[in-house]
Amino acid sequence: MDDIKVNQNPKLGSMDRPNSYIGRSLPRENAKKHLEGGGQFVDDLVLPRMLHVAFLRSPFAHAEIKSINVEEAKTSPGVFDVYTSKEIDEFCTPWVGTLGHLGEMRSPEQTPLAKKIARWQGEPIAVVIANNRAQAEDALELIEVDWEEKDAQVDMETALDDNAVVIHPELDSNLFWTRTVNQGDVNQAFETSHAVVETKLDFARHTGVTLESRGIVADWNKSEGKITIYHNGQAPHMMQHIIAKHLEVNEGLVRIVSRDVGGSFGIKVHVYPDEMAVAAISKKLGRPVKFIADRLESFTTDIHARCHKISGKLGVDKEGKILAMEINDLSGIGPFSMYPRTSAIETNQVLNLSGAPYVIPNYKAVGTVVFQNKTPMCQYRAVGHPIAVAITEALVDKAANKIGISLSEIRKKNFIPDTAYPNKTPSGVPLEDLSHQASMDKLLTMMNIQEIEKEKIANLDKNVLSGYGVISMCEVTNPSPLFYGVGGAHISSQDGASIRLEGSGAIHLSSSITEQGQGTEAIMKQIAADQLGVSMDSVRVTLGDTDATPYGGGTWASRGAGIGGEAVLKAARTLKDNILDIAAAIMQTDKNSLDVENNTVIRKNGGEGITLQQLAETVYYRGHELPKGTNPELLATASFLIEGIPFVFTNSAMGCKVSIDQDTGIIKIDKFWAVEDCGTQINPKLVEEQIRGGVIQGIGGALFEECVYDDQGNMQNATMADYLVPMAYEMPDIIVDHVTTNSGRSIIGAKGAGEAGTGGAPAVIMNAVNNALKHHGTEVLSQPITPEKILKALRKI
Repeated sequence: MDDIKVNQNPKLGSMDRPNSYIGRSLPRENAKKHLEGGGQFVDDLVLPRMLHVAFLRSPFAHAEIKSINVEEAKTSPGVFDVYTSKEIDEFCTPWVGTLGHLGEMRSPEQTPLAKKIARWQGEPIAVVIANNRAQAEDALELIEVDWEEKDAQVDMETALDDNAVVIHPELDSNLFWTRTVNQGDVNQAFETSHAVVETKLDFARHTGVTLESRGIVADWNKSEGKITIYHNGQAPHMMQHIIAKHLEVNEGLVRIVSRDVGGSFGIKVHVYPDEMAVAAISKKLGRPVKFIADRLESFTTDIHARCHKISGKLGVDKEGKILAMEINDLSGIGPFSMYPRTSAIETNQVLNLSGAPYVIPNYKAVGTVVFQNKTPMCQYRAVGHPIAVAITEALVDKAANKIGISLSEIRKKNFIPDTAYPNKTPSGVPLEDLSHQASMDKLLTMMNIQEIEKEKIANLDKNVLSGYGVISMCEVTNPSPLFYGVGGAHISSQDGASIRLEGSGAIHLSSSITEQGQGTEAIMKQIAADQLGVSMDSVRVTLGDTDATPYGGGTWASRGAGIGGEAVLKAARTLKDNILDIAAAIMQTDKNSLDVENNTVIRKNGGEGITLQQLAETVYYRGHELPKGTNPELLATASFLIEGIPFVFTNSAMGCKVSIDQDTGIIKIDKFWAVEDCGTQINPKLVEEQIRGGVIQGIGGALFEECVYDDQGNMQNATMADYLVPMAYEMPDIIVDHVTTNSGRSIIGAKGAGEAGTGGAPAVIMNAVNNALKHHGTEVLSQPITPEKILKALRKI
C-alpha cells in the first residue's frame, strides 16, 4: 500500500481505516500477465473448423465496379468460397450513420461490401474464405475486376463547389451536416473591441495506430441459432445490438466477448464493413470465421480523425477582457458517416468546446462537414478537443501579444471563476465543479516562467530558438443520455456492476466497462475492496462479456471510473449492507455495531468476529442455522448514469517549453507540465499514466502524424516506415500535478482523465513553437509542425 494519497472526498470515508484502497497507487495485476505474454487477444483464439478471410479492397479512391470474376479464385488451394456483395447482403442488412438530435444529417446506406461503386481506397469489394490467411491472400490475386476509375473529390475545401465531384449523386451535393451556434451579437462586439485578432489553423488527418489491430472471430452455432463474437472492441453491448439488428437475430442470442485489447483510442468503437461481413459469413456457413487486419488495412480502413481547417476571430477590450469570439470550422469525413455514432460529433465538439474555460458574452460558431473520397473519419481520442483548444488558445495568445499583456494574465482575466459554477460554455453547454484559476496558478508555480524567459535569451547565442506556451481546457467525460441516446442510438449511457460473496469468502465482480489497457480491472478491484473492507487479492473481476456482465456502455469518453466505478461502489455498498444484516442475525447483535475489515465482520467495540468465508459457508451450506426471516442475499447489482446534464467535465492547465534548431528546423520539447482536475483519483498512478500517454499521443498529432494523400485520393504513407509516431527519444519529461474538485454528480466524485493530454498537447506545443518563432516575426499555423514547415517559416527554404 505504498504511495498513499490523501482522499479528499468525505463521501468515501476515512483513508485511515484498514483496507482503504481508493486514492492509492497500487500496481495493476494484469500488467505482469501481459509482460509475460499471458494475454489472450483475438488473434490468439483458435476454434475447431475455423476459417479465415482476406478482403479484396479497392485500389482506387473512386471507381465503378463494372464486373467481378471470382471463378479462378475459387479454385485456388485451400479456398472454401469467394463472396461479393450479392452473397453477403443476403445475411446482413445495410446501415446509415445518422442521429436525430443534431439537425439534418445526410448519409446514404452502407453495406459490408461495396456494390457498384467504390468510394475510398481500401473499401472492401470481395472476400475470400479459406483454411488460412495466407491461402486467402493468394486467392485475392486471382480475382478479376473490371474497373472504371472516376474523378475523386479529395479536397474538402472544394467539396461544395459547383464543379465538385458529387460522391453520392442521390444527395445532390457533398454536404453531410452543418450547424451554427449564435450566442449574443458578435458583429457589434467586434465593432466595439479595442483589439481584434484573427487566425486560421490547418490540422492534418491522422489515426490511432493501436498496438493490436482490429480483429474479430464470429462463431455461428446452427443448433442454437446463436452467434458468439470475439471482438477487440470497446462497447460489447452496443455491438450486441448492432449484430442482432443487421443479422436479424434475437439480441439474446448474440454474445460479444472482448477480452484483452491492445489499445483502442476510440478506433474500435465503430462499426466496420469488413467486421460485419465476417459475422454474416459465419451465419451463412455455420462455422467460426476469423479476420485480423494487417497494418496496411489498418491505415486505410481504421477511422481517421482531425481533418479540419478552422478560422477564428477574437475581440478584447483594452484591459484584455474577451468581448467576442467567432469560429468557422470545415471538416472532411470520407464518403460515409460512420455508424452508429456518426461523423458529425468531432465538429460538434469543436463548436461546443471552443472558448470553454472563458467568459465570452458573444460567441458564434459555424461547422460544415463534407464528404470526400478518403478513408472514413470519426471519433478518436479527445474528440474535437485538439481543434477547439488550439483555435481558442492561439487567439488568446495573439490578443495578449497585441495589447501587450502576459500570456498568463490574459487568461486569468477571462477564466470562469472557480466560485461561479454551475455555469456554461460560450456555446451554452452546462459546466460544473471546475477549477481553471487554481489549476493555472499551480501550473505557473511549477513552470517558473521568469527562468524560462532568461533561458530564451541565453539560447539565442547557441542559434537555438526557445519558447513556451500555456493553455487551459475543458475535457468531456462521463456522458449522459443527452449525448447519443437522445438521438436514437442504442448506445448505453449507464453502466452496471454485479458483485457477490462466494462460498470461499472471495468476491466476484462483473462490470460492463471493458479493459483496453487503461487499468479498468485494477480500479474496479480497488473500489470494490475499499467499500467492502476486503483485501484486493480476494476480488476477482469479469469484464467484456455480454453473457456474464450487466448491461452497459463500455469504455469510451473517459467514463470508466466516473460511471462504471460508481456502479461498482453502489453494488459493493449494497452487498456490504446485506452482509452486515446476515452477520447481525448470526452474531445476535445490532447491525450498527458491526463493520467489515480484513475480510472479517468485526465488532466495533471489540470481541470475536466472523470471517466472510464463515458467513458465506453458513448462508450457502447451512442456511437452516439462520434465524427465521433472515434474507441471506449475497449478490448485489447496481447501475449508474449521469442525469440532468450532457457531460461531467474535467479541466486541465498545460505548459510546454520547446527548443528549435534554426539550421535543421527540428523541434525538441524540453519539458511538459500538466495540472489536471479529475475529481477523486481511484489510483493516482493510473491517472498519471493516462495523462502522460495522452500527452504523447498529442505530441504525435502536433509534430509527426499525418495521413498523406495524393490528388487522386491514394494514401501515400500507409506503413509504419512512412507514418511517423513519437518514439522514446521524442518523449519529454512530463510533470503531472492535480487540483481536486470532486464531481457532485456521484458519490465517488470521479470525473475522467483519459483524454485531456491528447486534447491539450497540440495547442500548447503550437503556442510554444510560435512563442519561439515570434523572435523572427513569423509563425506556423498547421499541424503536424514539421522541420520543413519551420524552415519555411524562417525563410531558410
